[in-house]
Amino acid sequence: MSSANPLTRSDMIYTALIAAREERQMQRQATARTDPADAKGVNAVREVYQPHYRAQVLARAQSAATTDRAFAERLVYFWSNHFAVSADKGAVFGLAGTLENEAVRPHVNGRFIDMLTAVEQHPAMIAFLDNQYSVGKDSDAARKAERRFAAGQPQRQFGINENLAREILELHTLGVNGGYTQADVTSFAQIITGWSIGGGRGRLAGGAPGQFYFRENLHEPGAKTFLGKTYNQSGRAQGDAVLADLARHPSTAHFIATKLARHFVADDPPAPVVDRLAKAFLKYDGDLPHVYAALIDSPEAWQAEAQKFKSPQDFVFSSLRSLNVSPQRPEEVVRSFELLGQRQYTPGSPAGWPDSAKSWDGADALMHRVLWASQLAARFDAGTDPLALATSSLGSYARGETLTALRRAASSAQALALLLMSPEFQRR
Repeated sequence: MSSANPLTRSDMIYTALIAAREERQMQRQATARTDPADAKGVNAVREVYQPHYRAQVLARAQSAATTDRAFAERLVYFWSNHFAVSADKGAVFGLAGTLENEAVRPHVNGRFIDMLTAVEQHPAMIAFLDNQYSVGKDSDAARKAERRFAAGQPQRQFGINENLAREILELHTLGVNGGYTQADVTSFAQIITGWSIGGGRGRLAGGAPGQFYFRENLHEPGAKTFLGKTYNQSGRAQGDAVLADLARHPSTAHFIATKLARHFVADDPPAPVVDRLAKAFLKYDGDLPHVYAALIDSPEAWQAEAQKFKSPQDFVFSSLRSLNVSPQRPEEVVRSFELLGQRQYTPGSPAGWPDSAKSWDGADALMHRVLWASQLAARFDAGTDPLALATSSLGSYARGETLTALRRAASSAQALALLLMSPEFQRR
């Protein structure tokens, strides 16, 4: 992100949230004795997270509008969507953008295993999939709970949470048809018990607030079998070993290759491209620049006609780049994406935003694009030559019909809106 817009680190945001929750709890306890109606208080999560979410959305749009490394920036968005977390979950609201900036960006030109590890151990991912609450049945915490129950004390509920394990396998590495079973999901979930976030209370006490923290007391001890292999490591090392094997698995290579080809080449990824990328992934042990090079060298990626229909994010960011406009107010960006149906950092599920035209080219969606393009053109048409802009932004893709329509437009604002909504601008 631009140094002009420094973003608060995830651990600092999380620490502020913990402090706000504790303060809110004290207020509730005090007011409940005198005014029960005030006991609920204000949503502490939203109070703390809202400014950070807005800052992250603005900084992302500014990076997209001003970067001189457009391909690298697009790769960041691809991987952020691949490792999706959704800000519509309260605990993740102000952390979603930090996963992109702290776990994806630093590794986008590195090795897949390094990005994978950074993402799965980031507080946004752990909180999104609730792994901090996953407790092994034979862990120290579970055994202590059993002893308290035997002594007549109330028993707290403990159990394995499979969310993070399942999504790592289904969405981040092997893919849904990658050859694992439900038994593998359960075993992997046991392997990563204890992967948590520092700064809690009770059994979740310890560790630096808001940073990855391995809680030995929650971890299911002992050797475990996963995908036919026995892992004898102890503690956190057991999960790290599984991630390392997943990162070089042939199913992971094929799954990643398919998604990259779908994103950069066509909704129906050409088999030769997928095969080429998967081979590069395996040959170079997940070294991502070699995979990107295989993509760039693929002739299918350079077809005469643009194959991909732009998502709302693609459309907004390419419009800003074409106009050389960097937004200055977060509310502008937030409103734009709410209108267009792709609220930033809020895909709604761990699967991320869809990456094919059928999800974005409906009549309703196109009408919203017309409205947004008209509003943008009305604001920035002064001093803009739509014909020159068509040449600079579309080059040889500009059709004769589009250029004629621009010449015949009643005003420069109308011409600019027509350019943004032209079939060739709507595709990449």
